[in-house]
Amino acid sequence: MSTERLYYTDAYLTAFDARVVRCTPRSSSGAGEVFAVELDRTAFYPTSGGQPFDVGTLTGAFVLDVVDEDDGRITHVTDTPLAEGAVVHGVVDWRRRFEHMQQHTGQHVLSAAFDRLLSNRTESFHLGAESSSIDLARDVTASEVGAAVDEANRIIWEDHPVQVRFVTADEAARLPLRKEPARGGTLRLIDIDGFDLSACGGTHVARTGGIGIITVPGWEKFRGGSRVQFLCGVRVRRRYDVWRDAFAATQKFLSVAPEELAPAIERLQSESKSLQRTLRALQEKLAVHEATALVARGTRSGDRLAVVEAVPDLDASALKAMAAAAAATPGAAVVLFSASSPALAVVACHPGAGVDANATLKALTAKFGGKGGGKPDLAQGGGLTGSSNELISAARLLLA
Repeated sequence: MSTERLYYTDAYLTAFDARVVRCTPRSSSGAGEVFAVELDRTAFYPTSGGQPFDVGTLTGAFVLDVVDEDDGRITHVTDTPLAEGAVVHGVVDWRRRFEHMQQHTGQHVLSAAFDRLLSNRTESFHLGAESSSIDLARDVTASEVGAAVDEANRIIWEDHPVQVRFVTADEAARLPLRKEPARGGTLRLIDIDGFDLSACGGTHVARTGGIGIITVPGWEKFRGGSRVQFLCGVRVRRRYDVWRDAFAATQKFLSVAPEELAPAIERLQSESKSLQRTLRALQEKLAVHEATALVARGTRSGDRLAVVEAVPDLDASALKAMAAAAAATPGAAVVLFSASSPALAVVACHPGAGVDANATLKALTAKFGGKGGGKPDLAQGGGLTGSSNELISAARLLLA
């Protein structure tokens, strides 16, 4: 038996009474047992058509999920069993419901705006927890997005009525629906007076003014078209609060006016990159200078000079410069590690040392993890997970 869907005719209904038809234990991926409850009627919206489910209570039991079954029944997943045949009182979480109503009705208006102004139809949409999106058939420009958003907000602020009506498939075929229905039989239509007519089973506000406002934070190319992110009503307010606080903190830190934030950040990025280049050059010069001290601490065995150390406070470029400078000494085989963990490693060898730098690095990464490579005279890698003492001991054995 199909469940009577009270939300079909009254999206503002949040409290109702119903009889429990069936209650069975249901497997759960989380902690604790949950139950599948079927009612003869419900105001709880199930996940369907891109819109998330409602939550709330059924006589003290928390409704954790609502599922639209293939046979027309609706299953309520609860944390507490309910007696079959009992009459229960359901209460829908209104804040969540109304937020979804704003987003879903806003989607209809925004999709219609893109369709009417730009002949760019919506292929699919998704209502997310923080933001929602529509997938358009073709790519859009900034000016097109702006025009569609302006048109959508015009319809919102004119406060058009949003009506629900039911028609047969034959009647629907004679109506100017924005999109061809995905199924036959009796269809539920959402009619935004004078602007949009679409088959839809979701919950919607009674007038477009209830949407509040629509904004588009961004869009991207997607499968040959565009994915447009949008926010409606209460979500616009929440996003504004986040941006306001972020901009205020950034403005205070940089001591600039709001309109000067972007140029100020660009200048900081440019200065930071310049300082990084200068620091890298100075580190490399210092590394070459310090290579003399490294060589002096090396261990000579016959014609080979083994230089193995962990060097703090150097990046990969400076470590490479230091190793290459030390390897200029005849017979030198140099293995340097960063003091950080996981460690960087550079192996550099003088031609007379009789050591293959790449093979030495491969032996180290085989033992300590990480990856890297190079040539017989110079190889480098990273991600080695041993301690400095373990790395140094292993490298000395390889060079012995």
